Amino acid sequence: MAGGEDDPRGALVRPYAVTKGRTEPTQEIAIEALMLTMQRGVEASRYAGRDWQFIAGLCADRPLSLAEIAASMRVPLGVARVVVADMITEGILTLHEPLEAGDTQERINVLERVLIGLRNL
Repeated sequence: MAGGEDDPRGALVRPYAVTKGRTEPTQEIAIEALMLTMQRGVEASRYAGRDWQFIAGLCADRPLSLAEIAASMRVPLGVARVVVADMITEGILTLHEPLEAGDTQERINVLERVLIGLRNL
């Protein structure tokens, strides 16, 4: 979905095509979970398609949350979750799970950074 298309019909079909018709990710990923491209991820993503290249490039320099990735791709959160889960399974991205509920202040800080990132888009 990177690099928006001018044809509005493409936006209706594209998310289905991106996930190959799947609606459930191979693993659960929290909206605030952070992803970072693995060392081999940028190279490996070059052969995996435009969407994977785009996400690998986004997460190459700094970790991004699932919400930030979805916003950057301009796709629904569920679509981004399916694609990102596939990339984690293939070893292109590494997943940094959100902190346990006991560290409330750190969770608030992460969510504030996500909100700031979304507003900057």
